Amino acid sequence: MAATKREIVRTIAECGATHAFTLPGLGVTWMLDEFYEARDRVKLVLNRSEQFASIMAQAYGKVLGKPAVFLGQGPFASTTGAFGILEAHFAGTPMVVITDTSCYDGFGMRGVYQTMTGDYGAADVATVLRTMTKFCAYATEVDEAVFGLQMAFKHASLPRLGPAALVLKTPIIRREFVPNPRVRLFDPAGHLAYTPARPDEKAVAELAAMIRQAERPLIIAGQGAQSDGARRLLADVATKAGIAVATSYNGKGVLDETSPVSVGMLGTWGCKAGNEAVRQADVVVALGASLGPDYMRFCEEGFLRPGAQRIAQIDVDPRNAGWVYPVDLAITGDAVDVLAALSRHDTGESARSERLRWIASNNERMGYGLAPAWTAREGTVHNADILKALDGFLTDRHMLTLDAGNNRIWLTTTMRVRTPGQLLVPGGIGGMGWAIPAAIGAKIARPDRRLIALTGDGGAGMSVSSLTTAIAEGMPVTVVVANNAGLGMVRDNMRGKRIAVDYPPTDFATIARGLGCAAFAVRHPSEIADALHQAEKSGRPALIDVAVDPDASHHPASDY
Repeated sequence: MAATKREIVRTIAECGATHAFTLPGLGVTWMLDEFYEARDRVKLVLNRSEQFASIMAQAYGKVLGKPAVFLGQGPFASTTGAFGILEAHFAGTPMVVITDTSCYDGFGMRGVYQTMTGDYGAADVATVLRTMTKFCAYATEVDEAVFGLQMAFKHASLPRLGPAALVLKTPIIRREFVPNPRVRLFDPAGHLAYTPARPDEKAVAELAAMIRQAERPLIIAGQGAQSDGARRLLADVATKAGIAVATSYNGKGVLDETSPVSVGMLGTWGCKAGNEAVRQADVVVALGASLGPDYMRFCEEGFLRPGAQRIAQIDVDPRNAGWVYPVDLAITGDAVDVLAALSRHDTGESARSERLRWIASNNERMGYGLAPAWTAREGTVHNADILKALDGFLTDRHMLTLDAGNNRIWLTTTMRVRTPGQLLVPGGIGGMGWAIPAAIGAKIARPDRRLIALTGDGGAGMSVSSLTTAIAEGMPVTVVVANNAGLGMVRDNMRGKRIAVDYPPTDFATIARGLGCAAFAVRHPSEIADALHQAEKSGRPALIDVAVDPDASHHPASDY
């Protein structure tokens, strides 16, 4: 008779998952022999921390739009592993979390260390995970383990996408799989079957009329438009009718930002051109964008003006339309379906020339795409130098992951992404330490792509050891560390006496070599491009430690 753990691994494969990311502990270690037997169907990727494993699983799901599995022992999966789960929760990324109660074969009520059953003397892993997932099943019987896992995959894959979890009472993992005879288990295909609701044609026709009658229509594209189909259709619809396109942070790079309809990213750390275009627009269409305060300049007075502007919102989840701002028209549907329907209508093609002139005039006045030159102290470079080198190096085969901090602000505000879908950002919780493991997860998802991670020394210090996974998996990724010896963004914002923001000099190139990576040190702007070429030419994981001027503040970038 097979053990429950075999049925769990079998169900993972039957639900379509091909990759699982882990740092094994207790109940997960009991499953390893079954993963070994199923290694031709499910690839198990070892990490050095639950944080890295959860981020890799989240980035994998972000790239492919289908869930990978994150496995970890209860107390650690729900704490250090919460980084990737929370990012998936806030950013709408599919992920399945499998963990256990760590109760050591029935000692949960006796206060055994690590236990997460929710009993006296214990913590409660299911309660913790329910705060950051769409769905959390708690299985105390063997048949519940299989059915709960099927339901986790179902919930993770339904709009709005997100993380779902299965918590296993630890003893059942090794228990013989003898289901309750009154409970019948079915093939997961019937549970996972799903046909999305199609957008209302009358509402789409009303949207087309709203845009057709506008002089200065503008689309705000968000995470919901970040799919291959939506990106292509958005470019077609906007270009055909001369509709301006601004993006949220999560939506940056949804179309070629050198396109004549692009006005850039919105927000406090966005482009002046994009922010000004929103203020001038007479019709604003939010496409898969929540209109959240973080990129709407925290609801700044006069930025978006309900009543004075006509506002439409398209979202796969009806709860999101009219959430932050009241709207004149709400359409429920996937961005692909709405754009496909909209493309069959006249959206004001006759006004295209006038609209493009408005966009061009706005972009010229606001200096869109004209980043000023900046200088750095001798022996260092400026963040702007890194971006210039990346801009000249990136091809349509590259993907770029970002982290938190100064380097991110400089890139999102001043660099125009030319290849739609190339940029991956931590737009959920937006924490440090995401870029490197995310690049590895994305590379595993898309081995045909060349991956570059841009991070600061703060983020690199938290996550550089994740490169050992890239080495083990044979995944050549390039990491660029903008090393300004401190928490640059926090340091800039202090604007006074500095405390708890400066790190001692750290040689990340030496650390990377010790891990087994190719490594390069850059101390002059002219060296960056060559280092990028040499890193990729090495054919293995590589790190470029770039000495960045500590005085290179992010404030000029946010004024861009």
